Amino acid sequence: MWAFYNGRTQARGKREGREAKSHGGYSKKKLNPMAHRLLVRRIWTLSVKDLRCLPASLSSFSTSLRSSTTPLSLLSPKRTLPRSLPHTSRREVSFNVQDHEDFTERVINSELPVLIDFHAQWCGPCKILGPRLEKAVAKQKGKVHMAKVDIDDHTDLAIEYGVSAVPTVIAMRGGDVIDQFVGIKDDEALDSFVSKLVGQ
Repeated sequence: MWAFYNGRTQARGKREGREAKSHGGYSKKKLNPMAHRLLVRRIWTLSVKDLRCLPASLSSFSTSLRSSTTPLSLLSPKRTLPRSLPHTSRREVSFNVQDHEDFTERVINSELPVLIDFHAQWCGPCKILGPRLEKAVAKQKGKVHMAKVDIDDHTDLAIEYGVSAVPTVIAMRGGDVIDQFVGIKDDEALDSFVSKLVGQ
């Protein structure tokens, strides 16, 4: 009786074992797709990390490949300026005297008449007169020059020409003083002064 029971128990155990193996196989088959997805995700993650760790040379190579596909029209070196911004050269109507030698060369020895504007940086009226005088000179279209002398930088010239107040404007032709005035004049008076120097 014990042997029969033991035999049945062993047989039952073997059958349960086969069923367990069968169930285990079913579970194994059921988990295969999930394991496959995990494996694919793992490989993809490693691939992305590898791509991020590419050498700089490969990165620059890929960049050059991408840039080579740019249309030729965008690589054209030709550039045109807008029509609203033409190249224009502005002629300076005045110059700053650098030293006594410069004054002799550009003022005294000038072939054209020269207006000499004795001024100072701290002089308020000088800042008003200067632009007006340049405007009057510009109207002559190159027939007269304008020299600007800072009395603080060139005290010797101011003393030489008897400048005791600023602004002082001296008109010179051929190295000789023709006329002069001290203070501010209106635009009409300045035009008349410059025209007189030119000989009109």
